Amino acid sequence: MARSTNADLMPPIDQLMHAKRPRVALPRFTKARRYLPLADAARPVDRVRPKLAVWEVTLRCDQACRHCGSRAAVERPGELSTAECLDLIRQLADLGVMEVALIGGEAYLRPDFLDLVRAVRAHGMHCMIVTAGRGLDRALARELKRADLVSASISIDGAAAVHDRLRSNGAHAAAVEALRELRDAGVKVTVNTQVNRLSMPDLPAILDTVIAERAEAWQMMLTVAMGRAVDEPDVLLQPYDLLELFPLVDELAARCRDHGVRFYPANNLGYFGPYEHRLRGTLPQGHNMSCGAGRTTIGIESDGLIKGCPSLTSEPWGAGSIREHALVDIWQRASALRYTRDRTVEDLTGFCRTCYYADTCRAGCTWTGSVLFGKPGDNPFCHHRALERDRVGLRERLVLRTPAPGEPFDHGIFELIVEAKEA
Repeated sequence: MARSTNADLMPPIDQLMHAKRPRVALPRFTKARRYLPLADAARPVDRVRPKLAVWEVTLRCDQACRHCGSRAAVERPGELSTAECLDLIRQLADLGVMEVALIGGEAYLRPDFLDLVRAVRAHGMHCMIVTAGRGLDRALARELKRADLVSASISIDGAAAVHDRLRSNGAHAAAVEALRELRDAGVKVTVNTQVNRLSMPDLPAILDTVIAERAEAWQMMLTVAMGRAVDEPDVLLQPYDLLELFPLVDELAARCRDHGVRFYPANNLGYFGPYEHRLRGTLPQGHNMSCGAGRTTIGIESDGLIKGCPSLTSEPWGAGSIREHALVDIWQRASALRYTRDRTVEDLTGFCRTCYYADTCRAGCTWTGSVLFGKPGDNPFCHHRALERDRVGLRERLVLRTPAPGEPFDHGIFELIVEAKEA
């Protein structure tokens, strides 16, 4: 790939692998929760029902991953009690949710974890977990099968050396073993992968593992500049890296099809480049349709904070607490959940405002753009955009100007530099 005319400031991957990493500090919980009042009434557009709820049931974790957006490590103050969780499950079913994904931290570290799985299934909703699998052994896998867990997604972010660099020593072996134990217990298993500068060269090796371990699906997403990932920004991809990533992803997706593995590109792996119809051709429209936060997806933090997407920052995207309002009222009447329902091209900025796909894409993943610049509306992690810049001899580069403060779901502020590249 063509390089910048000025010195490229990104350190080599070998140097990143052996560099001294920033100290992992426990997250600080210093901000009081504040929510805007709910609107007086719901509008017709607000009566849409979310299909998927992604629920952080605890922030407690048995690892301290370098790319963790929530800085998971210890319990969040005031996490929901078992009784509150069971009532929330009832409300999710009443809202029309079809699938509940339990995440953390590590969801299995809650003592009542199996009770939550059983309750989700008892209310007629599919239940899955997303886990790094560090402490998921044979006994727990069998308990999960008896609880009628539908599927489990295991996080694998590289071959052993890279995965352990990003997570913890021995984490890769533990993840593969968890995948095997769940599969052997009769639970459907899939794999999810974050793509960054360290993991990108290992993507073919990850697919080797997916195929060898008979995982049913593989989801791929970009590592986003949130939480601990901001503490080590050189690990993040640059927008111009998408020029190399997407041809590789297309090859890997074709290989998935050859081996009967379903390939799922996450919302932030976009958008509208020449591979779109092959990567997302199974969607109803045959291509991506902007951000589903607050429309098809609902996110829940472990103390009952409701968001349109589990990955969005707690502020300003926290819509309200189930301890204060019924879930249906928050879903229909909270202003933070109405953003994607009301967003138009006029809300976009920068390149996204002028893009050919602006009215369809609307800057894509709200999470990715808003944590870069402190506001949504412009998203440089777009294959079409990288191609357009490249076509006129330019590329975009992100430079961290304001570090993240150390809160869960925090972010820094980046400057977007548009610069010439060599012919």
